[in-house]
Amino acid sequence: MKRSNLKRYGLPVLSVSTALCVASCTTEPSGAGGNRETSTPGIQTTGEPGSPSATTTISGRQLPAPDPKFGGVIKNDALQSKAWWAPRIVPPKEAPNVLLIMTDDSGFGVPSTFGGVIPTPTMERLAKSGLRYNNVHSTALCSPSRAALITGRNHHSTGFGVISEQSTGFPGYNSIIPKDKATIGRILLGNGYATSWFGKDHNTPAFEASSIGPFDLWPGGMGFEYFYGFVGGDANQWEPNLFRNTTQIYPFQGKPGWNLVTGMADDCIDYLNRLNQTDPSKPFFCYYVPGATHAPHHPTKEWVDRIHEMHLFDDGWNKLRERIFENQKKLGVIPQDTQLEPWPTNVLKNWDDCTPDEKKLFIKQVEVFAAYVAYNDYEIGRVIQAVQDMGKLDNTLVIYINGDNGTSAEGGPLGTPNEVAFFNGINMMPVEAQMKSYDVWGTEKTYNHMSAGWSWAFDTPFTWFKQNASRLGGIRQCMCVSWPDHIKDSGALRQQFVHLIDVVPTILEVSGIPAPDDVDGIKQAPIEGTSFAYTFDAANADVHSRHQTQYFEMFGQWAIYHDGWMLSTKVNRAPWEAFGAANPDPLNNQVLQLYNLDKDFSQSQDLAAQYPDKVNQLKKVFVQEAKKYQVFPMDASVAARIVAPRPNITAGRTEFVYTHPMTGLPQGDSPMILDASYSITAEIEVPEGGAEGMILTSGGRFAGYGFYLLKGKPVFLWNLVDLQRIKWEGADALAPGKHTVAFDFKYDGLGAGTLAFNNMSGLGRGGTGTLLVDGTPVATQKMDRTLPMILQWDESFDIGSDTLTGVNDADYLPPFPLTAKFDKLTIKVDRPQLSPADIQKLEEAQRNNKLSE
Repeated sequence: MKRSNLKRYGLPVLSVSTALCVASCTTEPSGAGGNRETSTPGIQTTGEPGSPSATTTISGRQLPAPDPKFGGVIKNDALQSKAWWAPRIVPPKEAPNVLLIMTDDSGFGVPSTFGGVIPTPTMERLAKSGLRYNNVHSTALCSPSRAALITGRNHHSTGFGVISEQSTGFPGYNSIIPKDKATIGRILLGNGYATSWFGKDHNTPAFEASSIGPFDLWPGGMGFEYFYGFVGGDANQWEPNLFRNTTQIYPFQGKPGWNLVTGMADDCIDYLNRLNQTDPSKPFFCYYVPGATHAPHHPTKEWVDRIHEMHLFDDGWNKLRERIFENQKKLGVIPQDTQLEPWPTNVLKNWDDCTPDEKKLFIKQVEVFAAYVAYNDYEIGRVIQAVQDMGKLDNTLVIYINGDNGTSAEGGPLGTPNEVAFFNGINMMPVEAQMKSYDVWGTEKTYNHMSAGWSWAFDTPFTWFKQNASRLGGIRQCMCVSWPDHIKDSGALRQQFVHLIDVVPTILEVSGIPAPDDVDGIKQAPIEGTSFAYTFDAANADVHSRHQTQYFEMFGQWAIYHDGWMLSTKVNRAPWEAFGAANPDPLNNQVLQLYNLDKDFSQSQDLAAQYPDKVNQLKKVFVQEAKKYQVFPMDASVAARIVAPRPNITAGRTEFVYTHPMTGLPQGDSPMILDASYSITAEIEVPEGGAEGMILTSGGRFAGYGFYLLKGKPVFLWNLVDLQRIKWEGADALAPGKHTVAFDFKYDGLGAGTLAFNNMSGLGRGGTGTLLVDGTPVATQKMDRTLPMILQWDESFDIGSDTLTGVNDADYLPPFPLTAKFDKLTIKVDRPQLSPADIQKLEEAQRNNKLSE
């Protein structure tokens, strides 16, 4: 939207040079109790200057705005002096409230609003009162998309080339949003908005997520005054690692059936009502980003039953895909000549080739997923209705984005009852093993994900999934935008190219607020997105997109969009193939494909052989964009980056001493004992009558370890992704008095050092564990394999009790407090060091691997 068009929306055109209005602003006297509005060019003021009720807008170029010069009079005594209050900063008059909604891991064909079979009446409501967008793009992965969304900059520009749990020490990949790229929360806060964030925070570095901070990259530090949600990629919706601002809270305790999807809607509605009742004139910016529909899929039973009764999926994923495709054409959300590629039998089997048990399991998986989608949409609807009940919906810009990437296939071809297993290399859990969880699928007993066959269908009419940045199935989202007072082309479709980085400049434009030059003394980098506010006008319904060039890259798969054309790398890795040697040259060791998206909506007609010059031209454009936005060095590794070293509070340390019980230390800030030898030694005092309880635990029901007293006996237990539990247990209960109990583990593998040679052979190897009491071994056992990558990420490192879920329900239930006196806990980690012979072998293997490629 041009600056001249701002007047059409009733918004001011702010002068770049205009400063904060101070005492020099002149007004005519008002009558008793009167309120007046006056202004200098570009600035709006209300009230008597210097009075407690005075307000002003600001230029917005410097945040926070400089303190104004005192405008009163100071004499030796107060009676002869005149008080003067700085005016309260407010947004421009008629600036809208903003409700920015984005769901998780949901592809183009999921919602009924865009042809899907899963009912999403809330999204449909917005489509009818506003606009549908069918050409919206993400980054192909969770936190990178979220960083782009809240900053208006590309994901590598903000340090989020990947999720924080995979961050590495390069500017484009360190998961640290730079201070020269302030978020939309910070900008609007500085201009007088109330700012809040509900749901998923996947933009706080995993190595800065502990209760001791630093908190500058938590929501509060990024400009969001109020936060209610979880920190990390996903969460158990029944017992989440939940925070209010920076304090962990447990609202689910003693409330069977409590679910975060409803819990966060309740809290958001309460917050917005409190804000409205306290200061009805203050506009709000609410960033509402539930964990749904990322795994684990945790809807309530009520919603599972509703979906089951609809029998949406009984005829399988091939028929589902065809049905969605036909629905999309009927709705007109895709062109009538869109092509649907054949089912990828080289990747996923046809439904008719599935066994009866597979079909039964897969239908259960997808019904739970669909229930999660419908449940989430319903709760979003409650939030929107609350805004309407306040009488504020007409001037509220609601942006509802379906998915931060395509539908996830991280459950693999068979799905899984435990997503943590996938991240530890188990991507094909046998159906017979999964059927043990059939009756509890989607409850607190599972960390579940569905078969990738459904995910392929839910990305219709496109192909591939989340993680696949070169395919529209990974990056094409759908969106609805409603702003009743200003969008009059109700129910219409917009087809202009849009990317998540375009949302921030759009919000700024319609609010009449400029992007700041300086924030907190830091000169700001330019916004990289392009406002799509021009599309709100019916006269611009069919104009060419103003966003003409956009790169995509994730895990070494890349693409470049330029003026209707897209150059893409051919997919060379399914998302569940996360382990093994990575492509060593992801820029050049690729098969390139070319598409004219203006004529080929579904990216199905490869024109690379027909237009080789276009291929070369667009590759050069990609390299230019990649250099500009910190994409290099590209890295095609996936799982290997999970165990990469990071600057957390344990970095460089091999010994950890604790003398006081504590809970809630997140995985990213706690001692890492995987792929290493280690010892854990506890000094305790058992009272008369014996003791029990948790000494130390990390992880929970779906992966982790625990060191505890059970009926007085010392126990050390490894929970191997809920498939196997290996237990060391003393034969006798500890007698009253002081004791030293220890667990010593000798690792047999080469450790994480092999990753430097593009080799994962050092991870997940076995070893021998010994449980000791007062220096005497009481149990010794060998583990054939260990967890290679990660514990359950939404569970914490706890000393003296256990929060959330336990590592073995058969032995205890949390919190299981330690009743012995806790004196001291010492953890020592001995990471393997590669010998010269080891290095020589790894180098030879690396050379051989390159030759084979």
